[in-house]
Amino acid sequence: MARVVRFYQHGGPEVLRIEDIDLPPPGPGEVQIRVKALGLNRAEALLRAGNYIETPALPSGLGLEAAGVVETVGEGVNDFVPGDAVSVIPPQSMARWPAYGELVTYRAGLIVKHPPSLDWQTAAAVWMQYLTAYGALIDIARLSSGDAVVITAASSSVGLAAIQIANKVGATAIAVTRTSIKKQALLDAGATHVVVLAEEDLVERLSEIAGAQGVRVVLDAIAGPIFEPLAAAMSKGGILIEYGGLSPEPTPFPLAAVLGKTLTLRGYLVHEITGAPEKLEIAKAFILEGLETGALRPIIDRTFAFDQIVEAHRYLESNEQFGKIAVTV
Repeated sequence: MARVVRFYQHGGPEVLRIEDIDLPPPGPGEVQIRVKALGLNRAEALLRAGNYIETPALPSGLGLEAAGVVETVGEGVNDFVPGDAVSVIPPQSMARWPAYGELVTYRAGLIVKHPPSLDWQTAAAVWMQYLTAYGALIDIARLSSGDAVVITAASSSVGLAAIQIANKVGATAIAVTRTSIKKQALLDAGATHVVVLAEEDLVERLSEIAGAQGVRVVLDAIAGPIFEPLAAAMSKGGILIEYGGLSPEPTPFPLAAVLGKTLTLRGYLVHEITGAPEKLEIAKAFILEGLETGALRPIIDRTFAFDQIVEAHRYLESNEQFGKIAVTV
C-alpha cells in the first residue's frame, strides 16, 4: 500500500484527499520511485479546479514533479537501478502519470539522474520551471547575448528560471511584477531591471530600458490588458511568447503593433519540449550543465509536509510565494 493524493470532484484545495492504494509493479520500460519530495505547480491547481487543458476521469491523481529513489524497475530498463537518486520530467498527462504519492511509476524516458549536490526539495523543483523557460527562450526565441527579454509573473518559479537562463546566455532580464514587495528579491535573483506595474507606466519604463529599438523577446504568463503595452514596447520583428493566462480579463489583440512591427505572437506549452525526444535531450543537457555550474539554482519559497497538501495548495493559490513550493514525503 502507498499513500497518494486524489480528488473526486473539482473544486478548491479542500477536495484533495490522501488515500491508501495498492500500486502495481512497474511494467516494461517503467521505473517505480519512492518519492522524497514534490514540486508544486499552478497547473495542478487548475486540474483540481477543472480549468486545465486536460480533463481527467474522476477520481484523479495529480502532480507533475517529484524526486526520490528508484524502488524497482520494469523489464527492459537498463539505465536505472534500485537506489538511484532521480527526478521526474513533467509528463504530458498528469492524470495518467500523477506525482502526488509516496510511490509513483513513470516511463524510463521521463526519469533523470540529477546532480548529487541537489537536496530532495531542490531536485523536485527543477524540470517544470527550467524546461518551460528553456523551451520558450532558447528553443523558440533563440535568446542570446545582447538581447533583452521582458518576463512577466517574474516571481513565479518559471519567471525566476527565465531570469537565470537569460543571465546564463548573456541577455538582459527585465522582470515585471505587480507591486514593489518583491522588487528587491527579484534584483537579488538576477533581474537587471524590475518594472512595478502598480507604480510605473509599462511602455514608458520599457522604452527607458530598451531604448527606441524596443525589446525583441517577451515571455508572458498573464495576458489580459497587459498584452497591448507589452506589444507596444517591442522591437520590429519581435516575438511575444504566451505560456499562461493568469488575468481573468479579456485579452485585446494589439493589431496596430503586430502589423506595424511585424510581431510574432506565439502560444507555447512545455509539451513542445517534453514530447520531442531530441529537443528534450538538448534541453536536459543545457539545464544539467547550468545546475552543475550554479548558473541555474532553483529557489524554494516554502516547504510543506505531505499531510499538509491542502494547505500547500492554498498557499500555491495565494500568489504570495517567491519561487517554488515543495512538499516533503
